[in-house]
Amino acid sequence: MNPQWSLKGDYLESCNCKGACPCIFLGSPTEGECTALVGWHITQGQFEAVDLGDRNVAIALHSPGPMAEGNWKVVLYIDQRADEAQQEALSRIFGGQAGGHPALLATFIGEVLAVEHLPIQFEVEKGHRHLKLGQSANTEITALEGQNGAEVTIHHHPLAVAPGESLVVAKSQSLLHRAYGINIDLSERSAFYSPFAYSGS
Repeated sequence: MNPQWSLKGDYLESCNCKGACPCIFLGSPTEGECTALVGWHITQGQFEAVDLGDRNVAIALHSPGPMAEGNWKVVLYIDQRADEAQQEALSRIFGGQAGGHPALLATFIGEVLAVEHLPIQFEVEKGHRHLKLGQSANTEITALEGQNGAEVTIHHHPLAVAPGESLVVAKSQSLLHRAYGINIDLSERSAFYSPFAYSGS
């Protein structure tokens, strides 16, 4: 029986695709393969009796082709501020062992290259997000400006990190990761962000 847990907060993803990443529409990456950083800031969270509020998680991933075809290689990063019980809970949730939507996302993973505990910063400002993982990775993204200054959004896309939410379309000012063979250093590429809510029930 899966444990009782729930999380909500903010998420972002930033990848090497040009334009709006086709992967969320089950298409092929614009560069033939997709390398991305995905981060979550938990504003409220509980794993049974363990409080997970104000903790961050991130993954670096490489998909050799369309993301929906799987075979991802990933590195899981857990907030260094998490105590032992929080680390265990976050590893189980985002590793897919605790059910819920993260378990579905985990079915696309072919290999976990590492699990690391690092200082993770996740900054949320209007129209802007910044994720920093120790000294090895970071991304800064800014929302695109749509009609009359409104956000550009995507709804009901089939491959979703945050199901039920509308994605805000953004562009990266930086996308950097250098560890475990997942190496990227780009700017002006595809990015998205939105709220997220997961549960194990």
